[in-house]
Amino acid sequence: MSGHYDVEAVRKEFPAAERITYLDSGFQTPLARPVKAAIDRFLSEGLETAGPKSVWLDRVEQTREQLARFLGVSADEIAFTKNTSESMNIAANALPLRAGDKVLMIHGDHPNNAYAFLNLRRKGVAVEFVPMTEVVNAESLRPHVDAGTRAISMSQVTFHAGHRFDVESIGALCAEKGLYFVVDVMQAIGVVPIAARAMRATFIGSGSHKGLLVPQGLGLLYWDKSRTELEPAYLAAASLAEIPADLIARADKLDPAPNARRFELGNFNLPAIHALSASLDMIEALGVENIQNHCFDLGDHLIARLDALGVRLVGPRERQHRAPHIYVIALPAAEWLGHFEENGVRVSPERDGIRVSFGMFNTIADVDRLIEVIRRRGVKPSSRAA
Repeated sequence: MSGHYDVEAVRKEFPAAERITYLDSGFQTPLARPVKAAIDRFLSEGLETAGPKSVWLDRVEQTREQLARFLGVSADEIAFTKNTSESMNIAANALPLRAGDKVLMIHGDHPNNAYAFLNLRRKGVAVEFVPMTEVVNAESLRPHVDAGTRAISMSQVTFHAGHRFDVESIGALCAEKGLYFVVDVMQAIGVVPIAARAMRATFIGSGSHKGLLVPQGLGLLYWDKSRTELEPAYLAAASLAEIPADLIARADKLDPAPNARRFELGNFNLPAIHALSASLDMIEALGVENIQNHCFDLGDHLIARLDALGVRLVGPRERQHRAPHIYVIALPAAEWLGHFEENGVRVSPERDGIRVSFGMFNTIADVDRLIEVIRRRGVKPSSRAA
């Protein structure tokens, strides 16, 4: 049992977690039975009726509303995309940035956030990388804001060591300085509570195959609808304010939709959106704060067990600065990954060691199993805590 919900009952919904010690949800979460059932329903409808498209599109809008409630925003501020990278590129290209403008980012943050803005260098936009430290907040960035700064873009939670940046204070800094603020929440959403309004973000982007439990191929984009000056770099009939009934393109009617649909391009990933509705039902039934606190408890136990072994943790240790579910152990991936695989423990290689990432289904026993696998092999002095 967890002190926050019945984790054993939740675990039964993830068959993969019963077969291996799965500690890799920061890469991709195993498929849950209710999520698979939603996809199966979609496939059965396509098989048996050739697809009730109007019903499917109604469900898209229902899921859009469900996701909006989950983020504390309105449905007309939510667009569906393909993945986080697409969301970040849509956001970067929608900002009215010109030659000489500057964007601040965090050095070592996810590359696909950085590339979306680095690509704007061809337009003369400058990107400045601020050093990553264990604590990143408004005061970390304030000295780098100058007259040319127009935007800040960053992750809420880092993928490689579980830093949790103070996006609320940075959002307040952006509001104070009149900057656009773009936030990648891929490693946070579904585990860390997200209050989009409190972030004061211009755009928030994410995929859905980690904390949101959906197979790869679906992303989301929140757009602050008060920012009506932000228009899409690409255009399709689906993104227009007036979609021509006869589907004949007219050059005099190119106004983008007044809602976030302006950033959508064509058909949806319908099975994944069905899956997202089911996964949001699962997450909301438990409560994101309960999932977060459960993962924090697992993390506390992991840190205590690593300390007892004398093995170093990479990244922040304090709850206020760390993600609840992502931890990197200072064990060289080239030497250790095969050992974990041979012992039925699924983890990820990371730039500074072995990444352990928890999901709602993990237990204290999973942590103890990991520690036993480490203890049995033994560690070299270079991996030991100072």
